[in-house]
Amino acid sequence: MKITGMHLYIVPPRWLFLEVETDAGITGWGEPVIEGRASVVKTAVEDFSSYLIGKDPRNIEDHWQVMYRTGFYRGGPEVMSAIAGIDQALWDIKGKYYNAPIYELLGGRCRDRLKVYSWIGGDRPADVRKGAEELYASGCTAVKMNATEEMHYIDSFQKVRQVCERVASIREALGDQMDIGVDFHGRVHKSMAKVLAKELEPYHLMFIEEPVLPQNNEALREIARYTSTPIATGERMFSRWEFKNLLMDGYVDIIQPDLSHAGGISECKKIAAMAEAFDVAVAPHCPLGPIALAACVQLDSCTPNAFIQEQSLGIHYNKGGDLLDYLVDPGVFRFQDGYIQIPQGPGLGIQVDREKVLAAAGIGHNWKNPIWRNYDGTVAEW
Repeated sequence: MKITGMHLYIVPPRWLFLEVETDAGITGWGEPVIEGRASVVKTAVEDFSSYLIGKDPRNIEDHWQVMYRTGFYRGGPEVMSAIAGIDQALWDIKGKYYNAPIYELLGGRCRDRLKVYSWIGGDRPADVRKGAEELYASGCTAVKMNATEEMHYIDSFQKVRQVCERVASIREALGDQMDIGVDFHGRVHKSMAKVLAKELEPYHLMFIEEPVLPQNNEALREIARYTSTPIATGERMFSRWEFKNLLMDGYVDIIQPDLSHAGGISECKKIAAMAEAFDVAVAPHCPLGPIALAACVQLDSCTPNAFIQEQSLGIHYNKGGDLLDYLVDPGVFRFQDGYIQIPQGPGLGIQVDREKVLAAAGIGHNWKNPIWRNYDGTVAEW
């Protein structure tokens, strides 16, 4: 079996899909994208295609090693996202070739169902109580919200209090029946992250996410002194070599590799295994599309330290398209009582609606994250 073609589709709301064709008539799908840099990742995939076309798609590990190691300059978000989407598509082909879900090829599933969480509140979090109540009524038992909007290196305690008030409103409405993750989103600098983590302590959160940017992970040691809340990070880390030092430092409780950013299923399986050796949980990052989510669910199904999965249905970014829009059978992602069932189909376990993808690619997108500024005009982290 040989790869005969690779086609890329930039589709709303902010995604990039990859279709890999073979001479055996088997097609695989992947989702190689960095939000806000879809065209750059598209170019990187096209660059790799000159090597891959004509090769046997089943030799996934060898292709991964070639794409990663034969570049003198390696890694980074765009290159690792390109590798990630290609890797997903190759695993999809291999699963279809053997008529088995990917998790069966990775050792078999270790769970019957998978807990998921949903987003509330938007970029500038608002109406979180209402959003949590609506999701709880639909069966959801875990939510995540952004902590705050812009926050300067040293900022007003009023902003900290507002975060606590939003979290408290959910606790008042639903008690401990709803698990809550609060995403600092790298918007908060070390000095304010300590304050915010300490003040959120009484609300018994599921986790605080990315309390500082990964470039500042050394600050996690100090932040951990102020809270017993599990600390999560990793969505902007792109290989096992980046996670290595994080795990060895010992201050993270949950890692969040993104299967469309961190080298795909192959690399994230290795990252998750590393984390298990350090007694660290895994909660893959996935505010993306259906192919990325399918890849996550395949990995989660055979990863014992995976405990919850992010999914983007109804997320505030999804303007012009949503999670289930590009699937022939949206029912493959059945969310029930806060869980998703393990898919049984071959490969990624989904069937992409190619006609809808082609139509959407005619619209395309040029999504960029907003540029925020602090009250004094300096650039703020988004």
